Amino acid sequence: MNDNEERRVTIIVGRVWRNKGGDSEGVHVLLLAPDDDSAVRLALEALAREGYAEAELDQIGEMEGAPDEEPHFSAWQGALEGEVSVITFDEER
Repeated sequence: MNDNEERRVTIIVGRVWRNKGGDSEGVHVLLLAPDDDSAVRLALEALAREGYAEAELDQIGEMEGAPDEEPHFSAWQGALEGEVSVITFDEER
């Protein structure tokens, strides 16, 4: 990648549990990684640091540009700065 190319932020979508067998939350993890395997490993490490006991990751992809709304815009900016950004939300039941 040259300096003129925009770095693509990886997004991983899934659900997480603080306690095994407990209620799940939806999760979006935004980060920079050289490949999908590295992205998944970094995401799982970040989720463990945040205190999640279990994670089920469903989809992985690259974001095309900055999101329009919060909290994804801030998470996208954090990812570009080298952070692993974790967004959790209540799932629709």
